[in-house]
Amino acid sequence: TGYSSLSYLKKYPIDYLKIDKSFIDDSCNSQGKVFIETIVKMGQTLNMKIVAEGVETQEQVEYLKSISCNLYQGYYFSKPIKAKELEEFYKSL
Repeated sequence: TGYSSLSYLKKYPIDYLKIDKSFIDDSCNSQGKVFIETIVKMGQTLNMKIVAEGVETQEQVEYLKSISCNLYQGYYFSKPIKAKELEEFYKSL
């Protein structure tokens, strides 16, 4: 199934490539970094924006910035909130 998933990158017009939290969790070790950096480079080569899912620490943010990951989501920024809370959060920025 791995190959068939990768074949979607050729078959469909994809703008964003999301890195799963399980990879981000491994960003503290060298093998994990190899996987993340390979995914980022592949996405950049294909002119995709790269989204890191499950970002929970400042160290992860700094690392992802250093390898030119475009977007981040996760508990580091906010836990899931209701629409009204999002509006209030946005106004406070």
